[in-house]
Amino acid sequence: MSGLVKKFRQLVRSERGAASVEFVLVFPFFVGVFLSAFDVAMMNLRAVMLERATDMVVRQIRLSSGSQLNYDTVLADLCNQSVMIPDCTDTLRIELQPVNTTSWNGLENRPDCVARNNPIQPLVKFRNGVENELMLIRVCAVVDPIFPGIGVGRTMPKDDSGGYQVIASSAFVNEPL
Repeated sequence: MSGLVKKFRQLVRSERGAASVEFVLVFPFFVGVFLSAFDVAMMNLRAVMLERATDMVVRQIRLSSGSQLNYDTVLADLCNQSVMIPDCTDTLRIELQPVNTTSWNGLENRPDCVARNNPIQPLVKFRNGVENELMLIRVCAVVDPIFPGIGVGRTMPKDDSGGYQVIASSAFVNEPL
């Protein structure tokens, strides 16, 4: 019995493996911070690329005076410009509405985004304006976080399908022909 007590005392006094204990306690925290930073960087990159694509498409619309806009054409142009949105044609929704300058009514507060878990999608609010009319365009993409169960990916607001919304908007005036 005294040999067992002696071995136990040696085990308690030994400092071997102290660095391993610290590593085991601290390493998961740093990995979580790194993965969260990567997720935030990808979120920001997707938002910036969607804003840029929206600006480029709005520029094309303005140069063509907004005549005969087609939802599918604008969607294809946006998807060609925004390379960071995966499965762009199925996850992107565009709203285009004229603004009444007397009452300043435009788009609703809540963006119209794709519900990926619903096979039936409602009609899109996409209306061409007339000459010299103020137009608002809003683009919403639903994207999955890269690490959905860690850090920021776990805490960000998500829809029913597990994706978060990336929204870009812009305003322009339809130029006269």
